[in-house]
Amino acid sequence: MHKGSCLCGSIQYEIDGELSDFGYCHCASCRKASGSAYGANIGAARTDLMLTDPNDYLKEFESSPGKVRAFCSNCGSPIFAYLRLSAEILRIRLGTIDTPLGKNAKAHTFVSDKADWDEIDSMLPQFKEWADKAVLIQLGSNQT
Repeated sequence: MHKGSCLCGSIQYEIDGELSDFGYCHCASCRKASGSAYGANIGAARTDLMLTDPNDYLKEFESSPGKVRAFCSNCGSPIFAYLRLSAEILRIRLGTIDTPLGKNAKAHTFVSDKADWDEIDSMLPQFKEWADKAVLIQLGSNQT
């Protein structure tokens, strides 16, 4: 069981199920959605998520055709994203998880699109775009 919340604490959630492997995505979309050098997202089944949002703060934004990002409209914290074609899998924003994760990142992806001020100082494999599936399967993403 993993628990998480937004910055203001108005939205809280529990995930009672397995979480996928994850990596760090340096694409422009993930950088803008996270406000940082990369996005850190982990796949979870939508049916495993129990969300508490008494003030109805969770809002969704379609950032590109078929890609939806959910966030707290009070504090702005990104909570998860999903693809309309596979809406049963959520990409949980790791920064919102409050309990120990017990996993480590597998790779850096889309390093060809990384910010010029970002120095990747990591022994993890780096990929120009999507990671090789033998290294990282990004559940709930457009990885081909």
